Amino acid sequence: MVTAHDFVYSLQRLADKKLASPGAWVLGPVALVDGLPDIQAVDDSTLVIRLNKPFPPFAGMLSMQYCSVVPSEAVDFYNDDFRSNPVGTGPFRFKMWKEGVKLVMLKNENYFEKENGIRLPYLDAVSVSFIIDKQTAFLEFIKGNLDFISGLDASYKDEVLTPSGRLNPAYADRIRMTSQPYLNTEYLGFMVEGSNPVMKNNPLLIREIRQALNYGIDRKRMIRYLRNGIGEPGTHGFIPAGMPGYVSNPGFGYDYHPEKARQLLAKAGYPMGKGLPPITLATNASYLDLCQFIQSQLSQIGVNLKIDVSPPATLRENIAQARVPFFRGSWIADYPDAENYLSLFYSHNHTPAGPNFMWYTNNRFDQLYREASNENDLSKRSRIYRAMDSLMMEDAPVMVLFYDQVLRFSRKNVQNLGSNPLNLLELKRVKKLQ
Repeated sequence: MVTAHDFVYSLQRLADKKLASPGAWVLGPVALVDGLPDIQAVDDSTLVIRLNKPFPPFAGMLSMQYCSVVPSEAVDFYNDDFRSNPVGTGPFRFKMWKEGVKLVMLKNENYFEKENGIRLPYLDAVSVSFIIDKQTAFLEFIKGNLDFISGLDASYKDEVLTPSGRLNPAYADRIRMTSQPYLNTEYLGFMVEGSNPVMKNNPLLIREIRQALNYGIDRKRMIRYLRNGIGEPGTHGFIPAGMPGYVSNPGFGYDYHPEKARQLLAKAGYPMGKGLPPITLATNASYLDLCQFIQSQLSQIGVNLKIDVSPPATLRENIAQARVPFFRGSWIADYPDAENYLSLFYSHNHTPAGPNFMWYTNNRFDQLYREASNENDLSKRSRIYRAMDSLMMEDAPVMVLFYDQVLRFSRKNVQNLGSNPLNLLELKRVKKLQ
């Protein structure tokens, strides 16, 4: 039986430097006692966590998979091999894992939840196939060898979706498609720290240039023709649709306005782009089509955009080390609070230690960030978040492209799969009919 003591063990294990967990940052707000996070079990059912200071999003952070409970006895038994023999408290238990090929989980007969008197889960087992090539995965799904796939690769979007983003009628008798807002903001980021050597004499340090580039692309057209209507054009702030703090008409952000873009270029000293040196955008091959669309759009206002394509791992490293002035990025929610998005612009979160890849600094923004961190009322906190979003968007350290959507495809005999804004797979209520 899981008790509060298991939570203490699991969370303090997360902070163990010898474990080097990538999720150790989750416990950053927790106070320390003798070098350990101040997490105590008052009794078997009462857990007390003391923070350094008020931080309302922390409760949401505890819902992350990093904070899942593991039994100390299993960790002690398997030691370094615990990774290959995981033991948890979920609706399924580990059976077999051949890395890069297949993962098999069996029904946990001791799982605690019930529905209408029936112990969950309904499925006897789950088999996960790891297929690198997305076209191959789609073909296996169409042939009936897979019951479910998540996401849609550009290579077959026109085969599966109509131009308006609906399921192709040719598949309607076999496939069910579900969609909803996904807490993911796709964007282009500008390095705005003038002391960085890569920014020497770079016109992207001029706010009017960044604003002009924002006004120079038609996001609605991009979504319609390049993504078959999947996603919402990023004409508002950085907070995505589906997240508290987002509003559909916030009064800030950038819509397509090429004339205003030209006016801003002229104000910056580059009328019709004359004298403006080429601007290089760093991306990876998966987003080349979007970047080429942006390249074409910006050429119409006199901007010469060059595209530098590199492997995803190289691009991530260059962004983290502040080596690129202009880059494609995305931010998927770790926890359901807008602070997770706005933390990218807090000056104390500069890379490589934090997620402020743009090295954006604004004293008023920082002040509002600290104010929001002390506000427990969600509606009041959301108003502060919108003020922060508006302030940051005026400075334009990013070009928001679109707010993503979850797309899930399943066979018609799979029931209760559903979806959620974090795109987490929940299978405990799923049924598969024969």
